[in-house]
Amino acid sequence: MATTDALAFDSGYSEVNGLKMYYEIYGQGKPLVLIHGGGSTIPSNFGKVIPLFAKNRRVIAMELQAHGRTSDRNADLSFEQDADDIATLLKNLNIDKADFFGFSNGGTTTLQVAIRHPEIVDKIIVASALAKRNGVPEWFWGFMKQAKPENMPEPLKAAYRQAAPDPGGLEVMHDRDAKRMVNFRDIPDELIKSIKAPALIVIADKDVITPEHAIELHRQIANSELAIIPGGHGEYIGEITTLKPDTKESDFIVPMIEKFLNKPKE
Repeated sequence: MATTDALAFDSGYSEVNGLKMYYEIYGQGKPLVLIHGGGSTIPSNFGKVIPLFAKNRRVIAMELQAHGRTSDRNADLSFEQDADDIATLLKNLNIDKADFFGFSNGGTTTLQVAIRHPEIVDKIIVASALAKRNGVPEWFWGFMKQAKPENMPEPLKAAYRQAAPDPGGLEVMHDRDAKRMVNFRDIPDELIKSIKAPALIVIADKDVITPEHAIELHRQIANSELAIIPGGHGEYIGEITTLKPDTKESDFIVPMIEKFLNKPKE
């Protein structure tokens, strides 16, 4: 993606719980970890906002199991395992504590990072994330059961092929993501309520996730703020399938996130 091409960054692979995990690091400052959604890569989710965050932050982004440049392991995907993988990666990179911004499935993973590894978490931004099956309309579950690689949005397929060394991995990524959603189980209330980190919960008004679900999360996480943004799923960060010819940086929620991150903790 052109936006990150001109921006200097370090990248590499880390041995993480049996994976060769690909990561990128941009900028200087306090660490902000970006966690992508299902079927995605670093650039397809965050290519438009990384340059903005990297002006003031050390941005760490990775590709999770079977996504983009990261290898697969002989195991189904789970949000809990993704959270453990991220914690291991940060340990390998000598990062003791960070802020986390997760989008879509990455938002669900961010909740699991805050639940399972609270010691590495400062603040979290949970964007368009699912914590309960009733957080999406009923049609979503039938749609996931019928999901096929050929029905994946073309920009996501192109982004995967651009990133991955083996284009054949596209089907593996798709099938693992679809199976994880079909088998998704609610995160228990007591675990959500155990999250102590300050949280910013973000949802779009035309999102896949319902506004009611975001409001419920806001009520359950004691130290949280809620933002409902006009637009569709991921439009507020310029996710690749939402880009239009007139998409502008000023439409993105980066300033809101920075304001939240810079606020002194109470």
